[in-house]
Amino acid sequence: MAEPTSHFNKTCSNSWSFSSIIGDEGADTNENDLDDHDDDELQLQWGAIERLPTWRRLRLSLFKLPDGEHGSMRVVDVTQLEAVERHLFIENLVKNVEKDNQKLLKKFRERIKRVGVKLPTIAIRYKNLSVDARCEVVDGKPLPTLWNSLKGTFKGLTRGCGIKSREVDVSILKDVTVLPKIDRRKGFISQITGNITYNGFKLEDFVPEKTAAYISQHDLHISQMTVRETLDFAARCQGVGDREDIIREVARREKQAGIIPDPVIDTYMKGISIAGLQTSLQTDYILKILGLDICSETKVGDTMRRGISGGQKRRLTTGEMMIGPTRALFMDEISNGLDSSTTFQIISCIQQLVHIMEATSLISLLQPAPETFNLFDDIILMSEGKIIYHGPRDRVLHFFQDCGFICPKRKGIADFLQEVISEKDQAQYWSNTSIPYRYVTADQFSEKFKFSRTGEKLEEEFLELSTKAQDTENDIVFAAIYLKKWELFKTCMAREFLLMKRDKFVYIAKIVQIMIVAIITMTVFLRMQVTVDLEHSNYYVSSFYYTITRIMANGIEELSLSIFRLPVFYKQRDLLFYPAWAYSIPISLLKIPLSLVESFIWTASTYYVVGYAPDLQSIFVPLVKMIVNKCNFFLQCLTVPSTIHTPSNINISFPFSSINNRNSAHIIPFRKFGFSNILYVWRLEHMFLGADSFPFWLRWAFWFSPATYAQIALSLNEFQAPRWQKLSSENMTLGQHILKSQGLDFKNYFYWVSIGALFGFTLLLNIGIALALTYSNNPRNSKVTISKQPSLQKSGEVESKTSVGHIQTNEQIEGEKNNNDMHEGEHRFFFFK
Repeated sequence: MAEPTSHFNKTCSNSWSFSSIIGDEGADTNENDLDDHDDDELQLQWGAIERLPTWRRLRLSLFKLPDGEHGSMRVVDVTQLEAVERHLFIENLVKNVEKDNQKLLKKFRERIKRVGVKLPTIAIRYKNLSVDARCEVVDGKPLPTLWNSLKGTFKGLTRGCGIKSREVDVSILKDVTVLPKIDRRKGFISQITGNITYNGFKLEDFVPEKTAAYISQHDLHISQMTVRETLDFAARCQGVGDREDIIREVARREKQAGIIPDPVIDTYMKGISIAGLQTSLQTDYILKILGLDICSETKVGDTMRRGISGGQKRRLTTGEMMIGPTRALFMDEISNGLDSSTTFQIISCIQQLVHIMEATSLISLLQPAPETFNLFDDIILMSEGKIIYHGPRDRVLHFFQDCGFICPKRKGIADFLQEVISEKDQAQYWSNTSIPYRYVTADQFSEKFKFSRTGEKLEEEFLELSTKAQDTENDIVFAAIYLKKWELFKTCMAREFLLMKRDKFVYIAKIVQIMIVAIITMTVFLRMQVTVDLEHSNYYVSSFYYTITRIMANGIEELSLSIFRLPVFYKQRDLLFYPAWAYSIPISLLKIPLSLVESFIWTASTYYVVGYAPDLQSIFVPLVKMIVNKCNFFLQCLTVPSTIHTPSNINISFPFSSINNRNSAHIIPFRKFGFSNILYVWRLEHMFLGADSFPFWLRWAFWFSPATYAQIALSLNEFQAPRWQKLSSENMTLGQHILKSQGLDFKNYFYWVSIGALFGFTLLLNIGIALALTYSNNPRNSKVTISKQPSLQKSGEVESKTSVGHIQTNEQIEGEKNNNDMHEGEHRFFFFK
């Protein structure tokens, strides 16, 4: 296909033409659209934009009205475009994804190249890279059964006591020059050796998570959010990167040269280069090229909620990282759940992005279709941790022909590469009939590749050292977070508020529940102040106990909502979308109004009906109850990351994973830990033991419970009231006698001390949650287990095949014959763009 002619008039800076974004035939059908307009008026409009300050000029562009009026243009602020305008703009800009996307990227590149601005590029080099995984050896089959999980839990407890378990190191990568993606947070990675550089910088010198984007196999998204909301949130967290600097420099140079850009491209470039927008043109663009525009307003859904399909979730996972500013993409099996045509469309768009915008992409696929396979530039074939082939796609068959294997004409190349490395299928492709066939191992293929022309050329490229030149430093990200802290906080706050609105049924149900329980409580403790004596004081104390218990237990329902979102949090935290405090603080702040409402309803319903002391200090009772509720809620949330995700890799949820889905499997043990924590708090409270009943060495535990301070505040508020100041038989007031019998004989100022202590608990537990979420391990990164007997057998087989491979390779070097290698079992393609 011939390259489309640019509609920019390079011969005259005072005149320009642009493609109609409303036309029926696309960008190429209206070359002379300018003829229908008043040229002077358009020049005046653009001149008015050029006279504005830089920060304002980068937000304004000439935009065609979406109302269908032919030739009507107006100056618009790209940050103020309505949803309909953004949708129509992208729909008419990219009508045919495969063709129009290429035209858009070419015009994007031409505008930048015309003024001499260089796009940032990333050169990734890996040399002698080896990765070992530490696996736990178990007896029998390492299946995720209930018994094996329970044994793993007890072994984790023994490891915590210093008793070592049986472990073995298994090689994942052996002296290779390409790395799919290694996350250093994963607990089963025991050792990484070798040299990895980005533009000459080592991994310790910059932030690789921001320089490159990793697209995982797991589709983890918040089910209550729509597809568009998910992408908008990802775009805001990742920022615009160097797009803002590029458009600023391009605009400056165009102004100096007197160049008027294509208004369509100008609108698009400015629309994707402004940070902090709740939604932008980049979201609509990603939705379009990934085919998600048809479900953009549909909730993601999960096993309990209807939502998008599995293939759409896979594309959403891809778009969540593509929407960011990174120029190096590591994609792990992005075609899972997709049909061949959709896969071809997505890979085609990625190819255009790589070729035109000078990006880098490494994609692993299983059994790609022939048309998809032909889109790639380089092929990386791996087996048993070894590089079988790494070079141009059109040279891969020549390499295997040199090894003695020929691909049949009607056989797809991808299928041939999968079967020729299999011990069962390799023999059918042997072409050298003069030599008896003998299985060629992965080590033999690897040695053959090193001495091939492609392998030697690859070795020469890696020998070229990369230096930290000034022009490459701008291509590397050295800051973990693009956005300012306030912007991150607002972004996470907006998402949490959205999720609260989506889960409003839960909060309404909680309010109704507490109203019903309050009515029942009124009937049980009805007007107890009729008789003020020691006998009836026990009813008041019992009502205090029940009030604190009810308010504390009212936060348990929210624990399930928090647990369901934890996998998404860990994924986004590891990808450096936001720090843990930006996730925890909005949750804390937005729960305060709800806690106030619940406390006000309870107090207004029960306080005067039950008959508590009607003093001015009673106005603080709802506040005390609210703080107790908040403290207990954060204690439950703190239990989740700090007790389940321990350094000893004890994962309590595994025993339930065989009967529940992977998200709900975490709820049962987490709720148990939440209830256990409440029982712990109650046990330390004076409800069962007074402060004097604790041993001296355990006296601190009495003051460690927030409920203790709540009980002190409520009791002092009631029994220090004037009606309880009657003298008793022991020469003390009736209120003092009751407080002493309950172990709460404290001074009056302890009322305010208790309120201050509850505030302190709230602050302390919030900090504790942020720290726990920051340093806790991802529950998915559990220790890998392998069977004892197969692991020993596999080690022996690999060692035997490796030794035979070296012998045959030496014979090859001496001139006997060429050999090829393949790995038996699972293998993967890595297609390098």
